[in-house]
Amino acid sequence: MRKHLFLAVSILVATGTVLAQAYRWVDENGVVHFSDRPAPGAEQIELPKYTRSASQQRPRAARTIPAKSAGDRADTGPFKYESLAIASPEAEQTLWNIEGVLDVTLALRPALRDGHQVRVYFDGKRQTVGSASFQIQEVWRGVHNLQAEVVDAKGKLMIRSVTNRFYVQQNTINVRPAHN
Repeated sequence: MRKHLFLAVSILVATGTVLAQAYRWVDENGVVHFSDRPAPGAEQIELPKYTRSASQQRPRAARTIPAKSAGDRADTGPFKYESLAIASPEAEQTLWNIEGVLDVTLALRPALRDGHQVRVYFDGKRQTVGSASFQIQEVWRGVHNLQAEVVDAKGKLMIRSVTNRFYVQQNTINVRPAHN
């Protein structure tokens, strides 16, 4: 019993002192990737030492930020979008019999500002769309990838979504030739 306890404690101590290795690289579309495996052109980054799990951390008191009054006109800095995600199609979703027309819905917060544009990358091909809900034509059976980004009037990237992979399937009808 003591031997098992000593072994378990030794493993826990050893895993707590290991530094995790990660790799970072930027692809040809400017998307930053992180992985635990090296890729061509990737730079190795060191992650901080493990300290404690989320279940071991003490809860912190919620911090509130007071709302600004109408008379408070302090500069809040440059505008930033809070979030951008592809709401539909969902990641890893299988769509059936869409007849080549993909309905896409983006979740962008706050809403798209005047002069800003949404660019969508469908299977790596860029398209500019006018709103957060749109259709992509000629989407056929297979595995597809979709990513969105918002750029300002000067073309500067404001925010980019993660890439959603989804699948399109078609029902097949087996027709047997008539026998004479």
